Amino acid sequence: MNKHKLPMRTGVGIIVLNEQNQVFVGKRSDSTGNKWQMPQGGVDEGEDFVTAMKRELMEETSIKNIKVIKEIKQTYEYELPRNLIGVIWKGKFRGQNQKWFITRFLGLDNEINIQTENPEFVDWKWIEPKKLPEIIVDFKKKLYEKLLIEINSMIN
Repeated sequence: MNKHKLPMRTGVGIIVLNEQNQVFVGKRSDSTGNKWQMPQGGVDEGEDFVTAMKRELMEETSIKNIKVIKEIKQTYEYELPRNLIGVIWKGKFRGQNQKWFITRFLGLDNEINIQTENPEFVDWKWIEPKKLPEIIVDFKKKLYEKLLIEINSMIN
């Protein structure tokens, strides 16, 4: 299969900060090892980025109570490693082109519920932003390093 013939999936990513400027991460149900990620997902046809971001966050975490602090201007992309092409997203895409948002969580931790209709996470926690590149799968590490710069520009 020639991965370059496959398109990129349009997606959104959500950086959720709590009052202590820690970042929400979830442990993916399909991940082996101790890898965590921030909420993210695809944009449905006819959906704008903000609507997609709020829907994905709700679907993955049950979080509704947020304030959008910043819509990051540029989009970021990552490509799947060879062994995952054809496995993820029913083999339709080679990676994702994502619009990211930085949000502030205004609710209480008991609002967070990852036991959703189609659970993506088996666990969740708040971490210090600087740990993001250490906890993500290798093929998203460069992306998370770039996002860390955006986060630090907001909280420092």
